Amino acid sequence: MTIISTSNLTKVYGSGPTAVTALDHVSISIRPGEFVAVMGPSGCGKSTLLHLLGGLDKASEGSVSVDGHNLNDLDDDSLTELRRRKMGFVFQFYNLIPVLTALENAALPITLDGVKSAEAQKKASEWLIRFGLGDRFSHRPDQLSGGQQQRVAIARALVAEPALILADEPTGNLDTKSSDEIAGLLRQVSKEFGRAVVMVTHDPRIAAYADRIIFLKDGKVAEETILEKKK
Repeated sequence: MTIISTSNLTKVYGSGPTAVTALDHVSISIRPGEFVAVMGPSGCGKSTLLHLLGGLDKASEGSVSVDGHNLNDLDDDSLTELRRRKMGFVFQFYNLIPVLTALENAALPITLDGVKSAEAQKKASEWLIRFGLGDRFSHRPDQLSGGQQQRVAIARALVAEPALILADEPTGNLDTKSSDEIAGLLRQVSKEFGRAVVMVTHDPRIAAYADRIIFLKDGKVAEETILEKKK
């Protein structure tokens, strides 16, 4: 069983002699509860792959299937609904809203989806407590450390109970200790909560938390490495 798969996924920017192939016929599949790291040199297609997996960009060729839905078959409204309910996104710079508290930020996706505020905040509080932020509900982002902000961002990504978490350099703005904590948390998200996690990273130490590493080079899958399961 796979939660997300691609078939000959290709992305070309531009046309004619100036065309650049960012992703070149990539076929991968990821199972529920699997933690996959994507690595490779700058410009190899890592972020392009993540954007295509999340339906944030359209493929030039090939397909992406998420939980049985081919993204090519969805109109904009259906794609937005799929992203909101089946996917959670974690970014390098957190993307929290400065004027909202940690609790309000974490609750935002389901609040926007029509869940009543009290219920949304109850669900958000459960995730924040799991991630050690039970005493930070009323703190705004500027009152939190980078690691705490990223924990809020992960809680926000999970509040809608998505099947898939897409993380783009989630430790890239953190110190070593916080980076390890966030990578460990993402592993917990996959193993304890059964979510598929796809993480783009340039850091081999952080990638080592994953079950599998996909190495990209020149827009193609150059190698895949299965790592020993950590206890």
